[in-house]
Amino acid sequence: MANMTRPVGVHLREWRRRRRMSQLELACEADISSRHLSFLETGRSRPSREMILHLAEQLEVPMRERNVLLVAAGYAPMFPERALDDPSLNAARHAIDLVLEGQKPYPAFAIDRHWRVVASNGAIPELYEGAAPHLLEPPINGLRLSLHPQGLAPRIANLGEWRAHLLMRLRQQIDLTADVVLMDLMREVLEYPMPASVGLARSSIAEEQSLVVPFKIVTSAGLLSLFSTTTVFGTPVDVTLSELALEMFFPADAETAESVRRLAGQGDAAQRLAEAAE
Repeated sequence: MANMTRPVGVHLREWRRRRRMSQLELACEADISSRHLSFLETGRSRPSREMILHLAEQLEVPMRERNVLLVAAGYAPMFPERALDDPSLNAARHAIDLVLEGQKPYPAFAIDRHWRVVASNGAIPELYEGAAPHLLEPPINGLRLSLHPQGLAPRIANLGEWRAHLLMRLRQQIDLTADVVLMDLMREVLEYPMPASVGLARSSIAEEQSLVVPFKIVTSAGLLSLFSTTTVFGTPVDVTLSELALEMFFPADAETAESVRRLAGQGDAAQRLAEAAE
């Protein structure tokens, strides 16, 4: 609320500086005079609703923060924010479920802006062996579960590489959104102890000439090597959907593909036996 009580010009100036743009550069991008932009930032001129949205587009301001800009200028927020189980998002939720289910037998998750897992296909439960129960209590935070010393971290064979990859993504999110919750999450994760052996991860990955950073984890089924892709909604007009990412994992080698198929077959057989017993 305190963020919304500041003048809209202050918000615009902060976003411009966050994007490392001068007034002249932003004015040129937005096709307005630098004098007019200066007046908007200092409060000497009141921006129209259309001008706020136009400048926000040039500054790549996230949808949630565009609402903040509009409210700060005295306008109603434009972009709704609904829970994922809201009936109006049924089509989107159905699409998410289709993608997650279609990814089996490999893992897939829907993650919100704070790395909370809001949906999962439940594949390869062996990934979570030994994780502390409090890290598996909903809402599960994917970043915390991965890097916490009581989570998956002790079993990640290339922890140094995987940690660097996740932290790079987190830094990019912070640069884009200036989200204080993500900043707190970054401080927390940076305080996690790191095993001395993780420094060897870089050389091992380089020797393999890997095209992507794999997620290598030791399980009861052996070493699994996976790589991930991220999918987002292309044209969202809802804040919740704009902040949602679908994380899908694929086998990085033939051994992992075979191990996962074997695990999936064992799981299907166990389920059929349980159903028969009922």
